[in-house]
Amino acid sequence: MLGGPIKLQQLRYIWEVAHHDLNVSATAQSLFTSQPGISKQIRLLEDELGVEIFARSGKHLTHVTPAGETIIEQAGEILRKVESIKKVAQEFRDEKKGSLSIATTHTQARYALPSVIDEFIARYPDVSLHMHQGTPIQIAELAADGQVDFAIATEGIELFGDLVMMPCYEWNRTIVVPSDHPLTKLPELTLEAVAEWPIVTYVFGFTGRSKLDDAFKQAGLTPKVVFTATDADVIKTYVRLGLGIGIIAHMAFEPAIDEELVALDASHLFETSTTMIGCRKGTFLRGYMYEFMELFAPHLSRELVDEAFSRQSRAEVDEIFAETSLPIR
Repeated sequence: MLGGPIKLQQLRYIWEVAHHDLNVSATAQSLFTSQPGISKQIRLLEDELGVEIFARSGKHLTHVTPAGETIIEQAGEILRKVESIKKVAQEFRDEKKGSLSIATTHTQARYALPSVIDEFIARYPDVSLHMHQGTPIQIAELAADGQVDFAIATEGIELFGDLVMMPCYEWNRTIVVPSDHPLTKLPELTLEAVAEWPIVTYVFGFTGRSKLDDAFKQAGLTPKVVFTATDADVIKTYVRLGLGIGIIAHMAFEPAIDEELVALDASHLFETSTTMIGCRKGTFLRGYMYEFMELFAPHLSRELVDEAFSRQSRAEVDEIFAETSLPIR
């Protein structure tokens, strides 16, 4: 018969086990507790609910049951609400202490964020910052699960359905070549000329890659992509080695460091990309979180962010920014 209390600890355990590939031992290590303790609490929760959350073969968990999938999803929501309550309390207790976690790509972490983070740390030395780098899919999952506060991405925005995504800035591409490359002699750079050379660029799904592919496709051209990487520094390294011409985000070219390379403006060849920042609907935004967003994108005032969070759909959020003139980087 049901009636005993469900413990937050039990919900934490089933959520973490589900997100550690049903490996109770790995879950115990990550939570600094014992494997038998986790197994016991999961059993107690299942007994309390009267359903199995995990199917088993002997002592091993094999898969999540249909009932378990719904229970784990609800547990995640409850745990996120608890974190939000803690943030509310901490904001009123000490508005300048806490933590901030960001999930983004290498390009943003390496080229767009350093000056922002430097200024943020100067203003909030007691806020610990955590940065996670990954693919758009990984970034979306981290944000949707509440494992990070902010997601910053350009590609795969359709993956971020659970988030309020707000535009930060627009950017385009630069083609990098050795200083004596024939492309530097052309009076005007064309897609046809670019397509004649081996290309070194981003992995598909990273840093505006889809806009690059779309441009070649619309022109009826098939680019010779010979090497891909997630990291602009790696791309530039292989351009220096003569593997091909590089196509990178404009912000990733640093004249002082990349002096043996020449940057050719390619903004007329490719459609502009927009970098977005977002977090889960219902997130309690602490004062320093608003300030971080405004440091990264000065037009994102507290009032504008609150208005975006009050809207019900992605289309309604987009309407707010329809007339906003975004900076170019």
